[in-house]
Amino acid sequence: MSAQSHPGQSVGVHRTGMTLRILTAGALFIDAGVHIHLAPGYQAGNSAGIGQGNLFLLESAAAVLAGLFVLLRGSRAAYAVAFVVSLSAFIAVVLYRYVDIPAFGPFPAMYDPVWFFEKTVSAVAEAAGAVLAAVGFARAGRRTPRRPARSSA
Repeated sequence: MSAQSHPGQSVGVHRTGMTLRILTAGALFIDAGVHIHLAPGYQAGNSAGIGQGNLFLLESAAAVLAGLFVLLRGSRAAYAVAFVVSLSAFIAVVLYRYVDIPAFGPFPAMYDPVWFFEKTVSAVAEAAGAVLAAVGFARAGRRTPRRPARSSA
């Protein structure tokens, strides 16, 4: 019996895939929870335009939907969505931490030059989510077709 036809292999591969899905979704849910928690305090800072608190709520919704998509499907598309949501949130938090970008259009200036606990948790979850989603995307693309069983005739 070859290693590829080992009966327990598909269970191990399935378990690894499900673990990756849960970890990716978990990172997205942590990110969403932090943004939901912080949103009210940031909305008060700028009520004009969209407002940073509303942007936090939109980002939370995107993170929750991406997390559910990964949990339910685990497809390349689901991991791609999770990657985009996680990486864009990570880039935003790091960018607005170090660069003072002025308000533009309906978007407020969101420069916040300090790291605090919730912000750090969010950034770590976003980075982890992006890495996990990239791994999931690569793994989902490596589906190998099953070989037909050899006949003993």
